[in-house]
Amino acid sequence: MAELSDLELLDELGVEVKPEKKSARTPREERIIAGFEEIQRFFEQHGRLPAHGEDNDIFERLYATRLDQIRRQEECRAIVQELDHQGLLDASSVEAETPIDEIDDDELLSQLGVSATSDSDVTQLRHVKPRAEIRAAEEIANRTLCEDFDTFKPVFEAVQKELDNGVRETRPFKDDARIKKGDFFILTGQKVYVAEVGEEFVTEYDRRDNRLRVIYDNGTESDILLRSLQRALNKDQAGRRITNPSAGPLFSGDKNDEDLASGTVYVLRSKSDHPVVAENRDVVHKIGVTGGSIEKRIANASHDPTFLMADVEVVATYKLYNINRTKLEKLIHKFFAAAKLDIKIKDRFGQPVVPREWFLVPLFVIDEAVEKIRDGTIAEYEHDPQAACLRRSQ
Repeated sequence: MAELSDLELLDELGVEVKPEKKSARTPREERIIAGFEEIQRFFEQHGRLPAHGEDNDIFERLYATRLDQIRRQEECRAIVQELDHQGLLDASSVEAETPIDEIDDDELLSQLGVSATSDSDVTQLRHVKPRAEIRAAEEIANRTLCEDFDTFKPVFEAVQKELDNGVRETRPFKDDARIKKGDFFILTGQKVYVAEVGEEFVTEYDRRDNRLRVIYDNGTESDILLRSLQRALNKDQAGRRITNPSAGPLFSGDKNDEDLASGTVYVLRSKSDHPVVAENRDVVHKIGVTGGSIEKRIANASHDPTFLMADVEVVATYKLYNINRTKLEKLIHKFFAAAKLDIKIKDRFGQPVVPREWFLVPLFVIDEAVEKIRDGTIAEYEHDPQAACLRRSQ
């Protein structure tokens, strides 16, 4: 049996084959229809019309702009009228604007911060300018000189000192996106202070927002929206929240049911016969933090250069809860750095060693420093090794 052609097979099956009609539409009309069909697909997928707004997807904003223009131009409406089975052309009217003679996707994309190649459709973007970049430029343009920056400058300096001392720390903003009056952040490498939060209002997109007064550490300020600041911090990969000093006691002899034991701050006194130690025994103290047993920690003190190769006695301990031991120890050591004991001893192999964590500080001064850490005011003080006391920072 001779092999039948495709047309002959269709004829045997009773299928009438009509020659394909060539489109009589112009390229511009085809382009308008294709653009309208994209809007229709969006409506089918999302059950709503595309909307304007910088928070929305770039394509949604493009479709919304395109639909506005199709509705405004009678010629365009006539071209897609018979395709509009969803009633998109009869939806709520848009604000009156100057009519645009032609729908130009490249021009629309440009208005939306997007550039595309001349031979591509709008779904094949070659470059999309990040909205974060656009917002950053707008934000910088909207910043003004902070006339009363002298009021805020000491606040920024205090925060920096607290960061240096470990009283404050920075955390990724995404972990906690709340913003309230008095908060500090790091945005594009600058410290940011939320000085004021205005009354809440509802935006044109039915979202709640607040107008802020934000002070920057370079002496400028802006009145950006709360949501805008949130977006900027989320977009900035290095965007950080500066934590507040820990509220409540860091140390406690009374543990609450919800507290988690983290360790103990200990103060030791050496029994070494080294001349420097012997001469200053009452003020030479080792300050450390441990998560284990202090007794085990000092069991082999006489063989450990960390303990001056001598036995020690425990003169004070402070139980701590819910705190980072390592950071607290660094904070204490940095606070008393000017009084660090400069001494060399030999280990059991005769090698010279410079022990750390030993300080020429009276016990009552250590107690006072612990109290300042407890109530969160340690950043306001500094240690005066000559007077052997704490003084308010200048």
